[in-house]
Amino acid sequence: MDYDVIVVGGGLAGLALAVALRRSRFTVAVVEGRMPYRPEGWDARIYAISPANVRFLDSIGIWAHLDAARLTPVRKMAVRGDGGSELSFSAYGSGVGELAWIVESSLLQCELWESARRQGNLDLLCPAEPALLDIGDHEVVLELADKRTLTAKLIIAADGADSWTRTTAGIEVDFLHYEQAGVVANFTTARPHREVARQWFRPDGVLAYLPLPGNLISIVWSTPTAHAEELLALSAPEFCEHVAAAGEYALGKLSLVTPPAAFPLRLMRAPHTVAHRLALIGDAAHTIHPLSGHGINLGFQDAQSLAATLTACPTHVDHGDVQWLRRHERARREEVVALQSATHGLQRLFGAPQASVAALRKFGLNFVDHLPVIKDVLVRYAMG
Repeated sequence: MDYDVIVVGGGLAGLALAVALRRSRFTVAVVEGRMPYRPEGWDARIYAISPANVRFLDSIGIWAHLDAARLTPVRKMAVRGDGGSELSFSAYGSGVGELAWIVESSLLQCELWESARRQGNLDLLCPAEPALLDIGDHEVVLELADKRTLTAKLIIAADGADSWTRTTAGIEVDFLHYEQAGVVANFTTARPHREVARQWFRPDGVLAYLPLPGNLISIVWSTPTAHAEELLALSAPEFCEHVAAAGEYALGKLSLVTPPAAFPLRLMRAPHTVAHRLALIGDAAHTIHPLSGHGINLGFQDAQSLAATLTACPTHVDHGDVQWLRRHERARREEVVALQSATHGLQRLFGAPQASVAALRKFGLNFVDHLPVIKDVLVRYAMG
């Protein structure tokens, strides 16, 4: 089975790239182990999608088909730190409609999957597991566990932070384990959230409330692993009380909608995201601390950039040549390094217990909050 591009991984970044190539001259195969599914009720895995990525998803025909009743705009962001320090951003104050959109992961993935399934130049190979990889001078050969053999000029690793494709290709990366976990859950609230996202920098980590439709919210509590385990061991009423108290009862009493779950937090850096006949995107290329909410946004921007690089490749140029692929790598390096450095620095700054550091944090938040020009720059960068 011969293709121009093989994408290993049918998650959000991999599918977005495949769908972005729908009008290209390339034939594409997506290799994925299992189909996406929609859980009953609400998905506990939630993303804040930046306006720039809303435009990207709209350009590839995805955004308009999402159920509008399950999307929530963020009109304001309220951040609280040490000693009552505060920082707030508003869409109105920055002259924009919204700061972000809150979307369920499975809603996005299922829509991307359906779009890919209808795509004429794409084969969805699922269930399928990669088994052997040979990256030669002139082509890539990927053998699946069921003995099917795929060939292409380019293979794309979109199979997550523990990427089989990246590892098998011999690309070494650096992991930094934060010894933290991200605890996620959904709640109904006694008070309306008014489309405000809230974030607390606390001694036990960073707690975020993300607005969902109606009186629903989703939370992400980035906290030391031992504390995360304690939270997961609580009864539902105890867990609700802990989350409400940590959020200063900003939305009153909370009632659990989805059971809490947790995932480990780590930073991953790759020295290069392209090699001969290979490109890395999404979590296979980089991971960051979730306090900024930018992880999937980086993945979507990877997909957009690589799709544009491939589409622009002249017919007489080998699209798997590393010299051509480095155009994509150069285009993405600055944003990825900047966000990794910023989120890592913030995690270290707000994780330090020293009183002198706490005073610096308090001063910094209050200082920025009183400088509209700086706040506007931060908002517009975050929006893309």
